Amino acid sequence: MMLASPIPMALLAGREGIMLYNDGYIAIAGGRHPDCFAASVLSAWPEVAEFNADIIGHVFSGESLSYEDQNFTFHRNGTAENVWLDLDYSPILDDDGSVVAVLALVVETTKRVVAEQELVQSREQLSLALGSSAVVGTWDWHVREDLVYSDEKFARLYGVDPQIAIHGTPIADFVRTIHPDDLQSVSTAMQSAMETGGRFSMEYRLVQDGGGIKWVLAEGQPLIDQNGQCTRFPGVSVDITAQKEAVEAHARSEIGFRTLADAMPQMVWSTLPDGFHDYYNARWYEFTGVPAGSTDGEGWNGMFHEEDQDRAWDAWRHSLQTGDAYQIEYRLRHHTGVYRWVLGRALPIRDEKGRITRWYGTCTDIHDTKMALAEREIVAHELSHRIKNIFSVLSGIISLSARSAPESRNFADLLRNRIEAMGRAHDFVRPHSRTSRPVDVETSIFGLSQRLLEPYGLEETDNRIVFAGDDTIIGDSSATPLALLLHELATNSAKYGALSHAAGRLTIAGHHDAENYVLEWKESGNPVCVRQPEQEGFGSRLMKISVEGQLGGQFQRQWDEDGVRVRVSVPVASILRSSKLAARS
Repeated sequence: MMLASPIPMALLAGREGIMLYNDGYIAIAGGRHPDCFAASVLSAWPEVAEFNADIIGHVFSGESLSYEDQNFTFHRNGTAENVWLDLDYSPILDDDGSVVAVLALVVETTKRVVAEQELVQSREQLSLALGSSAVVGTWDWHVREDLVYSDEKFARLYGVDPQIAIHGTPIADFVRTIHPDDLQSVSTAMQSAMETGGRFSMEYRLVQDGGGIKWVLAEGQPLIDQNGQCTRFPGVSVDITAQKEAVEAHARSEIGFRTLADAMPQMVWSTLPDGFHDYYNARWYEFTGVPAGSTDGEGWNGMFHEEDQDRAWDAWRHSLQTGDAYQIEYRLRHHTGVYRWVLGRALPIRDEKGRITRWYGTCTDIHDTKMALAEREIVAHELSHRIKNIFSVLSGIISLSARSAPESRNFADLLRNRIEAMGRAHDFVRPHSRTSRPVDVETSIFGLSQRLLEPYGLEETDNRIVFAGDDTIIGDSSATPLALLLHELATNSAKYGALSHAAGRLTIAGHHDAENYVLEWKESGNPVCVRQPEQEGFGSRLMKISVEGQLGGQFQRQWDEDGVRVRVSVPVASILRSSKLAARS
């Protein structure tokens, strides 16, 4: 009986109120359907859990409960909304007479309650307007005598001398100002009200003496005698010109928006606050080729590639729940039947209280750019592969050459190790996408330093080189200047500094200083006193260019008695900077 009934019904089984409901209840559940089916009413409707728990307790005690126009605040569609319901609760008994469930009849009365509230408010406003507004006038037409008595406001609105109107004048004096295009409909409506006793309410235009137009809302209630004849016809007229002009301005603005949206190369769409899609511009229909209106509501999700649908829906649902901007790349079905990559973006529009009133979004076709970037990635990957092959060939040549000259074997091993280290450092230098980035490559300052220091015996004598403080992730665009800096420091240390002596020590320390990252390279234990060179060499200029020119940082170097000290300060934003290829892929 419940499932067949058009009245919204729900069965709350057991003390937990497990919900079983009919099709009529789906409108009540809103966006919580179908997740709330077979779920506890206490968890499915957390905002009214206390109310429902109390209901279940009373009904399981044998009571039947009824509520009329019960007010709740629901979040069934992602945003708070005031809802009014007529509710009836009855116990469902088992064969032994014990209560096993609650039968709930749920009828939403929100529209009626809101309409009644608006009517009361409208009447209050009208009453206030009659007493204080400068745009409201009253009339009283004595039909048998054909005399209309009015106040000054009404008389001036209709172009009648107020001194004459206050003592009564024929209705023809007022009718003459009604716009010719509206006169017949006004006369018909007034005649119908006088014959039936029904209320008269109509909007029409008045032609002013200077040729201007005013809009009025006229409302009246004819008085009928016992013979069915209209004896009096009192009422009011409200000047609604400003409201009409505002409506027309809004309409022109709407037309302007739609014209602008249709002229844009992007697909433009908008939704209601709950995410219901109700507008698409011409580009959308040109791109997709679907009939107008067929993607309203949630129909848009069916246009995505099946592998992107869940991801796009989850992102959109997150934006609706949080108000965050919506941005995602997905594949959209083109009218040719193929799927093309598009960039979807949307932002909410809020009222003065911060409540979302609409969402406006765009879809931009990025398929060609996406494909070009993919081709660029392939070329970059192939180029990197060839460069690393060159490193491998050089290492092979050095090994072969060393076999015929055993006396140069140590030098050959050192040179081969350096070439192999540069090959590994190359993984830091070239841009990577998420798919091409090697999983075993360290993308940090300390990681890069370790790779570049391996040829100088880091693995064999770990205690000579110490890393301290904070490490930091580096972007692929900053990897090249950082690799050049560290390689030059390591080379100089191996030639003249701490790494050229067994007693030498090297400390590499990092720390964050406000918006900068500071890296300190400190060598010590050098038995030979270190002096500042008389002339700045190419390596020194290269380090300054890498730090100050390419990274926008500061490079400082000083010579202590037992080793050189280098301090590099670089903005964190520069260190994390990534190339366009990595950012877009």
